[in-house]
Amino acid sequence: MTISSAYQTLRTSWRGVRRFVKKVPYLGFGRWCSVCGRRSRRFCRHRHFPNPEAKCVHCGAFARHRFFWLYVNAHTDLFDGRPKRMLHVAPEACFIDKMRERLGEGYVTADLDDERAMVKMDITAIQFPDASFDVIYCSHVLEHVDDDRRAMREFYRVLKPGGWAILLVPIDAAKTFEDPSIVDPAERLRLFGSEFHVRRYGPDYVDRLQEAGFEVQETRIADMFSDDEALRLGIARGAGDIHHCTK
Repeated sequence: MTISSAYQTLRTSWRGVRRFVKKVPYLGFGRWCSVCGRRSRRFCRHRHFPNPEAKCVHCGAFARHRFFWLYVNAHTDLFDGRPKRMLHVAPEACFIDKMRERLGEGYVTADLDDERAMVKMDITAIQFPDASFDVIYCSHVLEHVDDDRRAMREFYRVLKPGGWAILLVPIDAAKTFEDPSIVDPAERLRLFGSEFHVRRYGPDYVDRLQEAGFEVQETRIADMFSDDEALRLGIARGAGDIHHCTK
């Protein structure tokens, strides 16, 4: 073994030790992650979220990811074995391998900037033809997009008749508020909750989806789980609602 290969082996081993040490405080069985199927004493904090149990220590899934995964497995035909073409916008690392394994060549990831994505794509000008996809999943992206209504219309256009989309956004206002003149990052952080957001959504988010042509069904955590179940699954806080949009 050369000095270089020995060094690389040592670095890899040391990374493994560090990862294990970081997980030691979370060893236990009080929580279960629906995405990776692993247990922990609790979920861990993430710097961008007030929820003290935001993130799975094993796979990195957030509360909204865990809720989405439970929902699509229980209430959709995504994994019924029939061929489907799915567009996954801004693909989350915790889902990519699972989706690709189950959906095969029909699984398409897209993002404007993320190099992990298969396709570089602006969701306000999607390059795919009409009725290209059976399923679309886009989570916490539209609040970053200046013309979100145009993006919604594009999603509707490329979805097949009878297809469905889950388009998730944070809803934390009484009514949707936006002001294109606000470009200062500090002011956006104060008003919209992030320097990268261009609006705060309210319950009238559904109206925008319907204006694009979708039929929308909302599902809340309480519609599927008790308070104790939601706590164990780590979706009691920060998961939001599911917006299931059909064409």
